[in-house]
Amino acid sequence: MECLPAALERAGSEQSWAVADAISTVLKDSEELHSWRRQLLSACMKGLVAIYSSSKDESKPEVERSMLLRLEELLGVVGAVDPDDWCSLVKTGLKYRYRDGTFLKLLNAAIQLLYKEESSLSQ
Repeated sequence: MECLPAALERAGSEQSWAVADAISTVLKDSEELHSWRRQLLSACMKGLVAIYSSSKDESKPEVERSMLLRLEELLGVVGAVDPDDWCSLVKTGLKYRYRDGTFLKLLNAAIQLLYKEESSLSQ
């Protein structure tokens, strides 16, 4: 279970995400669930950065969209991000996907969520 988040960071790891979803289901009522979701959120952001860096054009839009949807879901549940992961995602995403409406919508929603008054990033 400890190695899975690192595997999720690599581009094209859809099968690994299926395993991660299964683990999340098993941990549903566990105290470890929040920590697990934070690891998944970090892996998701790093995975998107890897996708954006490796394919500067949208060569796999369905993979990107599923990752963006997953990121939006995890942000809503976790509500906080690692500042380094966030900075890297925003920088790389805006560099390579500044015309992608799906990315920009997620970025807007994430900014609204993360920079509200009680958020750890707004301080």
